[in-house]
Amino acid sequence: MKNIAVIGYGVIGKRVADAINLQDDMNLIGVCDVISDWRIQNAVRKEYNIYAATSEAADKMKSEGISVKGDMIELLKKSDLVVDCTPKNIAAINVEIYKKKGIKFIVQGGEKHETTGHSFSAENNYASAINLDATRVVSCNTTSILRTLSALKRADLLDYARGTLLRRATDPWESHLGGIMNTMVPEKDIPSHQGPDAKSVDPDLDVITSAVKVPETLSHMHYWNVKLKKQTTKEDVLKAFKTSSRIKLIRYDQGLVSNNTIKEMFMDMGRPWGDMYEVALWEDMLKVVGDELFYAYVVDNQAIVIPETIDAIRALTGIEMDGTKSILKTNQSLSIV
Repeated sequence: MKNIAVIGYGVIGKRVADAINLQDDMNLIGVCDVISDWRIQNAVRKEYNIYAATSEAADKMKSEGISVKGDMIELLKKSDLVVDCTPKNIAAINVEIYKKKGIKFIVQGGEKHETTGHSFSAENNYASAINLDATRVVSCNTTSILRTLSALKRADLLDYARGTLLRRATDPWESHLGGIMNTMVPEKDIPSHQGPDAKSVDPDLDVITSAVKVPETLSHMHYWNVKLKKQTTKEDVLKAFKTSSRIKLIRYDQGLVSNNTIKEMFMDMGRPWGDMYEVALWEDMLKVVGDELFYAYVVDNQAIVIPETIDAIRALTGIEMDGTKSILKTNQSLSIV
């Protein structure tokens, strides 16, 4: 049983903390942040141990009636591994502390690959992360790219891939703070960063992405055009996608015609926050034309990296040496069927 700390209790941090708390081979030793509002108060209601990142934050927390167990350094002393879910400018500072203290750590996809020297996606390179000191769980979009293209690669179907990403403007809970309205903003550079980021996990991928920011907050949507190694059938492509337990095939003709209807389905399934850990890929939209494949899917930017993070914890701490077993265990705990 390994003691795991979560630094940063925001959109990703609170989900990671809850997921850790569901596992029987790791222990959530505490969460650490600077906030003292409703967000951290929900962690108090869940009876998580609360640590303050700064003395000022500790004073504010105490003034709000929050029992503070200590500061970040005290939390690190009790931890076997830290999952850093703070904004990237803060994470960069924290990483130096983790290294100095000799504590294993995981950062999120906003950090550069060079921060850890290893980027992680459970179905791709679990084995290469075993007993490492650090890894980076790649971003939500990159995670989806790796899951889908790797499934095609495992079936020896993938030649190269070109994708267009429609990116949400901001996280839903921050919609009142900003974002775009009545416009779409294309990213200036092609390729956008997601393609090269996928290659940090699998350098052999021939993938180019472009991205457009759109005025909505629920999810991202991807459209892909894939050159296949050989002419094949739609059935064979679907069979390849089914080799990933974290790709959920959905159907347009079942009323799942948009990201909001897909979100509603996952809320009805009882997922916390309506979270979709899987890539939701339309099987009846998927088309094979000769040696070309066309498909589209939706990515839950708040949830898709959560199972990856749990698997990364197991790999770095060595509590599970078999990636397939870790993925199955994580899936069962999060009700990924």
